[in-house]
Amino acid sequence: MMFRVNLAATLVMALGFLGSAQAEESEAQLGRATYARANCVGCHKWHGNGGGGYGGAALSLRKTQLDREQIVKTVTCGRPGTGMPSFLRGVYDDDAKEHPCYDFSQKDLTGDNHVAEAGTFLRPNEIEAVADYVLKNIMGHGDPNLAECVAFFGDTSRVCEIYKPKTSHQMPTPSTQN
Repeated sequence: MMFRVNLAATLVMALGFLGSAQAEESEAQLGRATYARANCVGCHKWHGNGGGGYGGAALSLRKTQLDREQIVKTVTCGRPGTGMPSFLRGVYDDDAKEHPCYDFSQKDLTGDNHVAEAGTFLRPNEIEAVADYVLKNIMGHGDPNLAECVAFFGDTSRVCEIYKPKTSHQMPTPSTQN
């Protein structure tokens, strides 16, 4: 009888662990998929190193010192005076009761304070998934590598070829042919 109780408890714990692992995996997939769909790659690149892009010279997410809350706010609100757009619909509406983004309304977003709206709006859970994806898979990582490229694009993408080790297929030189 005791064996059955322990076995049942072990099975419940194992199923709970598998469930949380699957939930964590699906959250990671949502973050990566949203990062791609929202075109974060247009400016920050798939690897997060940033550089020139459609919105200008994006900062490196690999080197960022922002915490989760700051990343969520940046994705939600954009960055006034930069190319970073806001990804949450209506955050700067003039008729809103509160202005959660820098206390600005649409009428304040002129000149140096301009914030573009993203081409794709995100829901709050998607913004949080992107922040978690950046924190876990990009921030603090060194140079991009093959494993990260394959995790982003899949193992059939030719994009990742540049990260594969070079093989030397040297042709014989005339002096070695005899």
